[in-house]
Amino acid sequence: MAYVVTESCIRCKYTDCVDVCPVDCFREGPNFLVIDPEECIDCTLCVAECPVEAIYAEDDVPTDQQHFIALNAELSMQWKPIVERKEALADAEEWAKVKSKLGELLR
Repeated sequence: MAYVVTESCIRCKYTDCVDVCPVDCFREGPNFLVIDPEECIDCTLCVAECPVEAIYAEDDVPTDQQHFIALNAELSMQWKPIVERKEALADAEEWAKVKSKLGELLR
């Protein structure tokens, strides 16, 4: 079982989670992060670090966010690893509470 980044991360891209990951399983897109399920070791460290509560254990992903399990797997094969914390997107605070952001995802 791997951890999964869900919709709350879109257009925020806080990278606090990246700093604590012992295996560098995060991948970076233009406005979203994903977790490579092949690299994730289920350590749970990233969950507490996410300020928008976007990271779930695969078995705990909310029903309306289940499609993010496949999306993380797909995009993790396309995007490059991110191994150091970066500043969040400039308007991250504004987007942090917005729901239904899948249409905002840039690939």
